[in-house]
Amino acid sequence: MRRLRVLVLMHQALVPPSSLEGCSEKEIEEWRMEFDVLAALGRLGHEVIPLGVDNELGPVRRALKEHEPHIVFNLVMHFHDAGVYDSAVVSWLELMKVPYTGCNPRGLLLAGDKALSKKIMGYHRIRAPRFAVYRQGRTVKRDPKKLRYPLIVKSQSEHSSTGISQASIVQDLPSLAERVEFIHRNVGTGAIAEEFIEGRELTIGILGNQRLTPLPVWEMTFGNLPPGAPTIATARVKWNLDYQRQIQLETHAAQDLPSGEAQSIARLGKRVYRALDLSGFARVDLRLDAAGQVWVLEANPNPDLSAAEDFARSARQAGLEYDALIQRLLTLGLAHTPPWKG
Repeated sequence: MRRLRVLVLMHQALVPPSSLEGCSEKEIEEWRMEFDVLAALGRLGHEVIPLGVDNELGPVRRALKEHEPHIVFNLVMHFHDAGVYDSAVVSWLELMKVPYTGCNPRGLLLAGDKALSKKIMGYHRIRAPRFAVYRQGRTVKRDPKKLRYPLIVKSQSEHSSTGISQASIVQDLPSLAERVEFIHRNVGTGAIAEEFIEGRELTIGILGNQRLTPLPVWEMTFGNLPPGAPTIATARVKWNLDYQRQIQLETHAAQDLPSGEAQSIARLGKRVYRALDLSGFARVDLRLDAAGQVWVLEANPNPDLSAAEDFARSARQAGLEYDALIQRLLTLGLAHTPPWKG
């Protein structure tokens, strides 16, 4: 295996220490992904150059000039505190003619806009919930046409369940108006309200550029939710360790799927990946309703790469251990052909 010089871009606040010794569980969870990726690159024998990025690209330019990396391992999820700017960082890397891991800028832009991605999926006849969009500054004065309550209200462009709670499920016009205003005020983005699909919470990971490898279908289950609470991945569910224990949250390979459903979901995941022009790796979020229909909720390019998180665990289930997964992402990044490669 060729030894690479790898510049690892991450958020300045998430640059991890060199050791876990003396760190609390809460501290570790903040930068667990960054620590795991750096450790894996070291074990693989690569020359690793960690770089924290704040709100300017000057340090990245200087690091590219000084170290001349073979590839950038991109762990940047937002810029200027805006999730939509993750595509701008990757666009800049392309302008600098530097290979990088993860998704290309067009795919990040398309998948990052939940409304636009659903329109594209609709064109490709991929089943997704119907929705309405409320731009910032627009108030909700009437029920959205052709949509049925309950609806779930989300940020149009932010990641990681930002702004999603149990209150995101709305049953009428007043609660819809209140939740849209909450997203505008507290998240600072447009809001999207889509029909809430009750059912099993499934995901599927996809690896590849042109040739795609689907990973095993994964499922999130809740063993102890409060009575009547909808089974949704709120920000609290995703990021609060104490709450995860309280509700007995588990993620695991999906079991007891209808015959042939796993293969059908794998094909669907690849269709979504290609429709949104994704590359590198992504996770597609799905719902399986009581009638056996699968709905695509959204696609998430560059999902969490922590060794204990779902994407890496599903890869391990498929026989791809963590270090091998990180090496595969490097290989895919080097093999990607942006316009500058011609």
